[in-house]
Amino acid sequence: MDEAPLRPMNSSPRKPQVLKGFRDYLPRSMLLRQRIMTTFREIFERHGFEPIDTPALEYLEILTGKAGENEKLMYHFVDQGGREIGLRYDLTVPLARVVAMHQNDLVLPFKRYHIAPVWRAEKPQRGRYREFWQCDADIVGSATMLADAEIVGIMAEALAAVGLGNAVIHINHRQLLEAMARVAGVDKSRSGTLFRTIDKLGKVGAEAVTRELTDNGISSEAAERILALVSLQGTPSELISDVSERLREDDSAISALAELGELFGYLEAMDLPPARFAFDLALARGLDYYTGPVYEAVVEEPKIGSVAGAGRYDGLIGTFLGRSIPATGMSLGVERIVEVVEEFGLLSTPGSVADVFVAVFPDTIAAAMEIARELRETGINVDIGLQPKRGVGDQLKYADRRGIPIAIIAGSAEIARGSVAIKELKTGEQRDFLITELATGVSEMLAQVEPSAS
Repeated sequence: MDEAPLRPMNSSPRKPQVLKGFRDYLPRSMLLRQRIMTTFREIFERHGFEPIDTPALEYLEILTGKAGENEKLMYHFVDQGGREIGLRYDLTVPLARVVAMHQNDLVLPFKRYHIAPVWRAEKPQRGRYREFWQCDADIVGSATMLADAEIVGIMAEALAAVGLGNAVIHINHRQLLEAMARVAGVDKSRSGTLFRTIDKLGKVGAEAVTRELTDNGISSEAAERILALVSLQGTPSELISDVSERLREDDSAISALAELGELFGYLEAMDLPPARFAFDLALARGLDYYTGPVYEAVVEEPKIGSVAGAGRYDGLIGTFLGRSIPATGMSLGVERIVEVVEEFGLLSTPGSVADVFVAVFPDTIAAAMEIARELRETGINVDIGLQPKRGVGDQLKYADRRGIPIAIIAGSAEIARGSVAIKELKTGEQRDFLITELATGVSEMLAQVEPSAS
């Protein structure tokens, strides 16, 4: 095979650029992202959820006919083998396919988590990108509201762990929404439009929602009736009592309210503070595959908005199996959460993965390498200088710019005395330690270092 010709040095360079809606993540950004996702992973595993992963690409037929509006944003194409394929737009549809394919290998109820990127060809804006990460936890094979309560509890725990402990989890039930639509006189064929529009109530207000409903063929009388119902306020027990009376003739509504009553009872038994959740009759969630309780975590102060969503989807897996398997789950909005945590300084994050920098000089290279090796064996992350001819000032300036908190200066005079100097770069404090006590000294100084805010 002929080698590709070398580009002449005087040719015009290619413009470095990324596709709109896609991003590079530099180290400082990745450190915060990894800390947040590691926190979520630890919480999921603490509750017995196990990890899975799935291909980024699926057959197009796997991804279609299940998620309504999100499917319109799917990247899809015909590959070189003539197959119609698509990039996954969420992590729930692939989970349904996994359960159907591997049902004999899984023990139900199956508790899984999945942290991975997804792709949607939507209009990029703050907090919304065409490539973004989702962080999901789901329970497959349990129809009881105990499973939904665990999902809500984990959502609250995960958000609190990254500084969003004031998030309120709004809870509703899709069957209840459908019942309210029937009572209001909305034709079933327009229920999808109704749910998506009602879901905007908190963002755009009643007037705009009414206008959009009537513009989509729902009568003004029906729109007024449904808005009157979804605007009801009160504690969960008050609303369940009120709505039960208003919809007492609708068996589906009564069944949904009974499930919600059971769910709220479990949340109270879990000692989830009442201020952390609310019965919100206007919450719809846009995905078509939801069949039962739906959830959305919202932060009002500061005015952040939605940071996580969830819901029960008892029919989705059945589209692959031909029989229903109950399932419920949630998705944490990683991109939005990372932006909020960074903007408001909710978590402190080290500036570098390295805890220590070892300065290197031409006549102490072997000794510096030995120091680095011994520290690494104790679990300390060590970066070693790669420019031994540089002065100590330049090497320390490099380490400080990297965000490394501590530097070890191992010059020939120090090595001859069997000691080294350890310097905290932020404060300038410097102490001498015997090499035999170096690991202890480094650990002591690291314990005093305040990690820089992300």
